[in-house]
Amino acid sequence: MCGRYVLYGPEATLIENFEVRELPRLAPRYNIAPAADILVVLRGASSERIARVMRWGLVPAWAKDPAIGARLNNARAETVDAKPAFRSAFRSRRCLIPANGFYEWQASAGPKARKQPWYVSPAGAPFFAFAGLMERWGPREAPLYTACIVTTEANALMAPIHDRMPVILARAAWNAWLDPATPAADAKALLRPAPAAAMRAWPVSLAVSNARNEGAQLIEPAPAAQP
Repeated sequence: MCGRYVLYGPEATLIENFEVRELPRLAPRYNIAPAADILVVLRGASSERIARVMRWGLVPAWAKDPAIGARLNNARAETVDAKPAFRSAFRSRRCLIPANGFYEWQASAGPKARKQPWYVSPAGAPFFAFAGLMERWGPREAPLYTACIVTTEANALMAPIHDRMPVILARAAWNAWLDPATPAADAKALLRPAPAAAMRAWPVSLAVSNARNEGAQLIEPAPAAQP
């Protein structure tokens, strides 16, 4: 799964890396949680890349109540083409979700042990590009745009921490993922674990477990022992 991630920029590097003309104004965030406004990169009508702000938590077009988005923060790669909540977006509304890194929680031994958060960042690149899906819900004059992150099984780096991880797309796969003309079978073939060598991970403070906490200190390596 992916329940928290980080995006702090810098803005100029985001624009260059994702090849967009401009970015909507968003403050640096070190503890992005579901239901937050997030940055999404999509394919425009003329094949250019466009950056937009959407709410994290997919609301299918057929939903009666947007509250369903609270349960649809992630889509499993294995079933994304079959689940009613995701299959339409998977066919034609795929997107990239930029991130400087993400968090995952490692279970500890003992019934009362607190889970240890880890921060995972790219190795040799400024950003991850998560595979995402997006939807438009509600009346045309005031639509709600939402998105979710596609997840897959853990790679060798992540497996000791958690059994799931976001799908991280290599740059060479971005155009195919964004293009609605890409056959569904080819798009699904892109949904695999990223190489462990492309990632780094270290334990961080338990403070990140509270979504109200913010700041660059959250991604700093934790002391050897935490209270």
